[in-house]
Amino acid sequence: MAGPINQARAKISKIFNGEPQSYTRFNLAQNTDGDNSHVEVKLSGDGEEEMDGTEAGHHGASNTYTQKPLHNYKKVCYIALAILIFFLAGYLIGYVTHRKTDAGKLPGSEGVSCTSVQPDKGKDEGEIVVPEPTLDWSDITSMLQRLLTSDDFDKKLSEFAMDKHEAGSANDEGLATKILNIFKGLEMTPWYDEHYVQLQVPGNRNKVFFDSEAIGQPTGYLAYSATGTVLGKVVYANYGQIEDLKYLQDVGMDLLQSVALIRAGKISLAEKVANAAKYGAAAVLIYPEHANDFDGSTELYGHVHFGTGDPYTPGFPSFNHTQFPPAKSSGLPKILAQTITADMALKIHTKMGGKAAPDGFQGNLRGISRYFLGSDNDLVNVTVNNVLTDTKITNVFGVIKGFVDPDRYVVIGAQRDSFGKGYAKSTVGTCLLVELARAITQMKKEGFVPRRSIVFASWSAGDYGNVGATEWLEGYLASLDKKAFTYISLDGAVVGIAFKASASPLLYSLLKETLNEVGRNPSFFYFTLYSLEEPMKMQDGAYPFLAFSGIPSISFRFSDTFYGTDLDNKENLDIATQQRLRDYCVSAAQVAGQMALRLVHDHILRLDVTSYSRLIRKHVASINGQVIQLTHAGNLNSPLKSQWLITAAGSYGRAASSLLNDIQNSELKDDEMSRNINDRIMRVEHNLLSPYVSPREVPFRHIFFGTGNFTVSALIDHLKNPKKEDDDLLRNQFALTTWTIQGCANDLAGDVWALDNLI
Repeated sequence: MAGPINQARAKISKIFNGEPQSYTRFNLAQNTDGDNSHVEVKLSGDGEEEMDGTEAGHHGASNTYTQKPLHNYKKVCYIALAILIFFLAGYLIGYVTHRKTDAGKLPGSEGVSCTSVQPDKGKDEGEIVVPEPTLDWSDITSMLQRLLTSDDFDKKLSEFAMDKHEAGSANDEGLATKILNIFKGLEMTPWYDEHYVQLQVPGNRNKVFFDSEAIGQPTGYLAYSATGTVLGKVVYANYGQIEDLKYLQDVGMDLLQSVALIRAGKISLAEKVANAAKYGAAAVLIYPEHANDFDGSTELYGHVHFGTGDPYTPGFPSFNHTQFPPAKSSGLPKILAQTITADMALKIHTKMGGKAAPDGFQGNLRGISRYFLGSDNDLVNVTVNNVLTDTKITNVFGVIKGFVDPDRYVVIGAQRDSFGKGYAKSTVGTCLLVELARAITQMKKEGFVPRRSIVFASWSAGDYGNVGATEWLEGYLASLDKKAFTYISLDGAVVGIAFKASASPLLYSLLKETLNEVGRNPSFFYFTLYSLEEPMKMQDGAYPFLAFSGIPSISFRFSDTFYGTDLDNKENLDIATQQRLRDYCVSAAQVAGQMALRLVHDHILRLDVTSYSRLIRKHVASINGQVIQLTHAGNLNSPLKSQWLITAAGSYGRAASSLLNDIQNSELKDDEMSRNINDRIMRVEHNLLSPYVSPREVPFRHIFFGTGNFTVSALIDHLKNPKKEDDDLLRNQFALTTWTIQGCANDLAGDVWALDNLI
């Protein structure tokens, strides 16, 4: 340190030991004639006064000065010298210290954490230096497998298990705080969002009577039911599916102002109630049947909002102190809905008369040999006293930031709450979430360099219809579809040994590749592969991400035997997993984690745009076949052709092929080029949200996975059962489907000047 300072002092002495009458002053002045700056050199004396205000360099005139006493000049020099020496000393100390710190941040430094490596400024201002990846894909997957252990899951499962943790409760908030602290300890820059939502909870006990006989006062309930009392004839409606209700209508069973008695299963509770309401029922009773796992007193809990999010702020996020116009979701039922136990259902069934139910309607209630559909004299009285409460819920987040595109991220999420113990539905998913966060954070310390970010999210109010997740999506709707490129739901990831998955077609290929890769690992504990392409349903944790926000999503789904009951506990899950729960947790984490890592590791996103080519062609072929049949049968008021729809499907196929060619012919190490290609891929899912309907009125706008007349399934159903008076509606459905697909194809093809639009 002394050497550089002495050298600096010697050089300064040489400068000031020359002519004492003048010194050099450098002024930086902006060149108003252009963008460049020039250096202007002026020679002047201390305390000079410029005589003519002109620049010597421009006019050839020399500057004059007034000579001051020598002792004043030396005083100024000593002050300047002291300041300069002080500055140089500070600079050299800082430089040496900074160099030592940077040496400890180098990737691969022995015994040093790689989390210290951050994008640093290079020599040129604004240049970002990204650490070079030193691990290949096999290294990354091996590291993940090593860091996910059965013992760690054992500890976390014990730590997070709770008998009760309903949304907004003290236990739910306690879990949120615990997760937030874990993310803090992992240095994941954690944060949280608070939402104030309307949740419906039991008030006075709900009641059910058959004539004047009390059937029971169940403690289970269905959130968002209408409230009040209804008296009506009871009609047995099997599972409450549309085909069940059509059968009843065909055999002369009128559901108008009736009480529909429905068994659980096949479709969601909300869908059962919505279907019954369409056929005129005034109330619905839903029960779980007797089974090996259920006794007759098992209570059932759930919600009947045919939608997601807070139904009293549809389309708006429920942030505090935000004013909204009075509104209700169109998915809120206007009829009563209540759960009853199997024993209560048995009492009702044994008293019912009327026509015998068909074989497909027969069930498993013990002590009854034949079900009947009911008669006009079988009267049931239902009272629902649920009440709305303003509830604060908290979503917790942490992030592992990428180095190249940190503003692009995959989201991994799990619900935290449950009506009961919720061991399979929420506890296991929460443990998977925090263990994946721990493992991937450690991987980053050991040299893993993700290109993009991973956001970890713990949601509240999932049991009320994905309320926490949907409110977050509504709050950041304008940006999430441009930045979040995949959502992976961990809800119910392990409830048995049968593996199912519901996903966007963009993720099918990645899922299959991942299962093949992890299956080669000797420690992987196999699931029974039941289905990899289950249709995604509204109750799936990933559904609002896909159908509302247009984000490619995947949800691991299994048989939901225990969901919504107190039987969703550790003991039953151990039985369902053959006492290998922790091993199945490791396997589920490997699948979810490896999918996420692949999505943030590769230059090009592993989202298969050609999968939608196949799906579109399949649906268009079905539509075209229906149109040909209707034309030949003369069931249309005027000719209808599929030409434009077929052309739109062809446009998408060509755009997908063009993208693959661009990928093959591009220098993928060019970050800007990779980002442009990835932008085109990311927009595919979002562009399949119909732009012709309001997200407030119709939140689920996806033409393949949404609900409404604009969907492809609605068009196909209309073609199967056409009415001439609906001719205009049919043509509008054709137009909406055609131009949504064509718009998606145009954006996928690239820049507007590169399009070859055949329409």
